[in-house]
Amino acid sequence: MDKTTAVSSRRNFVKKSAGLIAGLAAGPTFVQALTIQKLDPLYSLQLGVFAAYEKADFLRESGCSYIEESVTGFLIPDNGDTQYAKNLEQLRSENFPIRSYVILLPGSLKTLGPDANHEAILQRTELVLKRAKECSSQYVVFGSGGSRIIPEGYDRDKAKAQHIELTRKMAPLAEKYGVTIAVEPLNRGETNFINSLAEGVEIVEAVKSPKVKLLCDIYHMLKEDEPPAEIVKYGKHIVHCHIAEKENRTPPGVKGDDFRPYLNALKKINYKGGLSIECFVYNDFEKEARRGIQVLKQQLSEV
Repeated sequence: MDKTTAVSSRRNFVKKSAGLIAGLAAGPTFVQALTIQKLDPLYSLQLGVFAAYEKADFLRESGCSYIEESVTGFLIPDNGDTQYAKNLEQLRSENFPIRSYVILLPGSLKTLGPDANHEAILQRTELVLKRAKECSSQYVVFGSGGSRIIPEGYDRDKAKAQHIELTRKMAPLAEKYGVTIAVEPLNRGETNFINSLAEGVEIVEAVKSPKVKLLCDIYHMLKEDEPPAEIVKYGKHIVHCHIAEKENRTPPGVKGDDFRPYLNALKKINYKGGLSIECFVYNDFEKEARRGIQVLKQQLSEV
């Protein structure tokens, strides 16, 4: 290195050093600018889709972390114990996890009202929880809107007390098998009881069990015009989430719904659980489910 080059290099070094020292003196904003990529990685969640387990390979290849099944589709199938044994064998062979199950109760089993049948519900619930444990699953969703409709003219406070009494009896079973029951608020088009996160939390707090928690379904929140701030307010109770577009319960990307305000609320509570696309009708399952996962990943990266 000649003398001129050496002098120039020393001058550049002094300038850069002075700039760095000045930046450090300016406060944490400068430091954050230097390290933001390391300290603030893109927000991501475990993503899944509600589907029959036969779609496991496709969903794994599409970037899902798990699948969500139904109680009657997998744990208590119409073909009985023999079919369940086959389902369990397939699960262990595929080794793609089922995180949770929806539709715990059929509409014919009432949790409240004059036809409430708690004994039958508890028998069914114990079998479901036992098998969910065998499948190494984490959650059973307690939505079942048809089973909890308050009959016209029936006292609402009495109905609520019945539902809480039942859920309190479910709690020891959930604790026994180590599977969490996730109480799911539903929109008023499906049931007239537990229609908001706040009402779901009333049940959770009345039961007081570590294995009875809250499910946040963004589709139902949209239908009820429930703001994202409710997720932040009740975040400590939320263990699982569902999502779909508001108009026709389509997967993300069909109508173009912007879920970022709700996803941002999940980020604010440091939610790290599952987020399942829960739709019941597809025009093209593989195309729309894959697109839904891509859209969710993109919107998550933007919050």
